[in-house]
Amino acid sequence: MAVPTPHINSKIGEIAKTVLMPGDPLRAKFIADTFLENPVLVNNVRGVQGHTGTWKGVPVTVMASGMGMPAIGIYSWELFSEYGVENIIRIGSCGALQDGQKLMDIVIGQAACCQGGYIDHFKMGGLYAPIADYTLLTAAVDAAKELGIGVTVGNILSSDNFYSPEGSNVNDKWRKMGILGIEMEAAALYANAAYHGKRALCICSVSDHIYREEYLSAEERQVGFTQMMEIALDTAVKMADI
Repeated sequence: MAVPTPHINSKIGEIAKTVLMPGDPLRAKFIADTFLENPVLVNNVRGVQGHTGTWKGVPVTVMASGMGMPAIGIYSWELFSEYGVENIIRIGSCGALQDGQKLMDIVIGQAACCQGGYIDHFKMGGLYAPIADYTLLTAAVDAAKELGIGVTVGNILSSDNFYSPEGSNVNDKWRKMGILGIEMEAAALYANAAYHGKRALCICSVSDHIYREEYLSAEERQVGFTQMMEIALDTAVKMADI
């Protein structure tokens, strides 16, 4: 594969060592405009915006991943394999499963169960368990502590289905096993990072509760996750010399 890739038209050197990946291109633009110094648009293929700037003097790229494991699978693969990216931090939303969780809580995915076919393509001959990179994970937890922001670390579920004809009860067994939240990308990201010998982490803000009638609006999801964004940005700073 050559640069530019089929889905990223950036030049070598335009994408930072650490990339923050929200699903929504508008959220990527919001982060760049709100937090980064001197942000530059470095990708806009199919409207999937990528911006590179600096945070506390450290180069950071914020680039959308789109929705679902196939989408983040494409972008993270190309970033890891062709652009020299070392760390990808997914910053997204999840649906909470446990009773004690509330809207805007922050969940860090120590591991990501997979309800879909993405992992099957690696032909492992068994059940592969996608996990976060420990160095990134501890850096994010430390960043959260320094910012005075509470987080919960644990297992999450990456699912291909946003809607289920069976309703929320389809998640009862995941809930029983202590899964904190459901999202749609982390397992593919973790698997790609492992394959390429790189680092990945998923940080999610709770946007809805699977078992209660509680949810954020699209606008609230787009601009309301600033604490999660600050944790990810400060994690990028901690990873600058690693």
